[in-house]
Amino acid sequence: MNDPVFTVFGPARASQALVLDSPHSGFAMPEDFGSVCSAQALRDGEDCFIDELYQPCAARGVPLLAALFPRTYIDANRHPADIDLALLDGPWPTAHVPSGKAALGKALIWRTLDDGRPIYDRRLSVAEVEQRIARYHRPYHQRLQALLDDAHERFGHVLHLNCHSMNAVSGAMSEGGVGRPRADFVLGDRDGTTCAPALTAFVRDFLLDLGHSVKVNDPFKGVELVRAYSNPGQGRHSLQLEINKRLYMHPDRLEKHEGFDVLQAKLMHLIDALLEKFGHSAP
Repeated sequence: MNDPVFTVFGPARASQALVLDSPHSGFAMPEDFGSVCSAQALRDGEDCFIDELYQPCAARGVPLLAALFPRTYIDANRHPADIDLALLDGPWPTAHVPSGKAALGKALIWRTLDDGRPIYDRRLSVAEVEQRIARYHRPYHQRLQALLDDAHERFGHVLHLNCHSMNAVSGAMSEGGVGRPRADFVLGDRDGTTCAPALTAFVRDFLLDLGHSVKVNDPFKGVELVRAYSNPGQGRHSLQLEINKRLYMHPDRLEKHEGFDVLQAKLMHLIDALLEKFGHSAP
């Protein structure tokens, strides 16, 4: 099996103290998915076009790691032991590190779509889950860690932007209930633990100055990819950045609209500002 796992836009080694990753923009459906949903429905959890929005950062010497597999197959933004035990046909043989996402059907391997529809008409074998971890989840994390470690070694610090998109309002299976309108941007630093407050404040204020609404840690605080590779005391700063899909696309048609180019230009202004402010010294 040679299904694609990820791609890196830009340099293989960071020439700046900044690394980006997009874990949920992939939609290459693995042959062994075995879902009862259509390929279109399985794009429900996708951060559509997020990798494309940030691709111009590659010309600035900033690598962008992007997953090619769909989030609904296995979620790179989960701990590998965040297993939904109700989805398995047998006991999980190793460590179990639940995050609470299983209650929403959105642990390491999703059980339901955002509207509550089941993804499978069967339980998955332990071997299936272990194979997905080994072939998709682990290589993605290893590549991200290598990019971050390399930048940290070269510059003494590294900024990590974990890039996502979100629906305009919360769905049926979302935390906090259905129908809650969301800001243009949500920044997540796990309540100030994954990056210096100065970094979160800088990004927030930059976006506010552009006229956007911004929330911090509401409703998204950041999950595994900012938790696992951050250590502000050692100069490792990770920040999750969620963009409201209404700013750049028609979610119902999975198509970009006229706001895409405008938003992309704003994001590149943000990248340039981050490099100027923190490229040579840590937050």
